[in-house]
Amino acid sequence: MKSALPLSGIRVLDFSHILAGPFCTRLLADFGADVVKVETRTRQDRMGAIKPGERLKGRSDRPPAYLTTNRNKRSITINLKTDEGKNLALKLAGQADVVVENFSAGVMDRLKLGYEHLKAVNPRIIYVAMSGYGHDGPRKDWTSMNMNLQAYTGLMMATGAEGDPPTAISNSWNDYIGGLHACFGILQAFSEREATGVGVNLDLSQFECSVATFGALLLSSAVNGVPPPRLGSRSTHWAPQGVYRCAGQDDWCAISVQKTDQWRALIKAMGNPSWAAKTEYETLVGRLKHHDEIDAGIERWSRTLQASEAERGLKAAGVPAERMRRIPEVLEDKNGESVFRPMNDPRDQDRLVTGLPFKFSRSPVAQLSPAPGLGEHTREVLRDWLGIDDREIKRLEEQGTLE
Repeated sequence: MKSALPLSGIRVLDFSHILAGPFCTRLLADFGADVVKVETRTRQDRMGAIKPGERLKGRSDRPPAYLTTNRNKRSITINLKTDEGKNLALKLAGQADVVVENFSAGVMDRLKLGYEHLKAVNPRIIYVAMSGYGHDGPRKDWTSMNMNLQAYTGLMMATGAEGDPPTAISNSWNDYIGGLHACFGILQAFSEREATGVGVNLDLSQFECSVATFGALLLSSAVNGVPPPRLGSRSTHWAPQGVYRCAGQDDWCAISVQKTDQWRALIKAMGNPSWAAKTEYETLVGRLKHHDEIDAGIERWSRTLQASEAERGLKAAGVPAERMRRIPEVLEDKNGESVFRPMNDPRDQDRLVTGLPFKFSRSPVAQLSPAPGLGEHTREVLRDWLGIDDREIKRLEEQGTLE
């Protein structure tokens, strides 16, 4: 007997857009939830919109990043500026297990679709608000974007090296971290609802999610009363550690020596150079103190080797080392089957997308279905969730409710 998907039978009404909310609901969809994305033709989700003048192969109705972030979902278009549109959304929420939104604080309340409004029609609803700074407190009305959050959380001063200008993580760190926190918050809320019979209002602050990942950096500042140093690729716990230039153009190898026996193995792999024989290098304290000169010695050696050659030799010697790869190399890895899955879409070119980074021993995960076209499932969802017939759907279309 085939096992059901982990969230089979769970209905998610998704009002979110851009990345944080859609990433959360994509995880729920990958677990098997029926995720219905509420959109409107007048304000489409332009997640990952292509640059002006850029032409890409494949679907032109949706930006490329949208296609993976919103896979396994259905799309319904509702004009929430109309009373009947708001009423229809309220009815859908009455049939949902979860509602997710990442608008600025107060937007859903103004639409009369906030938690208190939805709880009145569905006491079991799990309502997830994913604003930048939460729905209360002095920051609730601040505009939230990934760059702003990286600056305000202090993240930009935890990356880079001393003397560098503030350095952002180019990937949308706060959106992914916020989406992950929201997902496990929802899973916990399911457990609580099972015990109490009622839903919850989950007010998530992406700012707080990001700060919560700093861990030891926060502890260091609290204990020492000063900001922790910006280490670049180095560590306070082991040495040498860094990214070392190799032969070829812009090729590098990352090395992290965590134990004295690994340091000795590194020396041997480098051919026992005389510069590495200093007794002060035998201790971690000594290696940390003399990191600059050790780095210089390692790079004199690494520059004579291709990155793959340095990686192979160091691994064989028991030294933690990896050559620096670029994104296309990660995609082309012959062992990438466990990381990437093919996305089949008759309207698109073949794509590889990331799956869930784990496997269940019994339950499967959802088969990949392509991201929906705008409003592609409007009629289907209204029939499935609300039992509305085609005549009523046509009337709603004609009066502009479904647009």
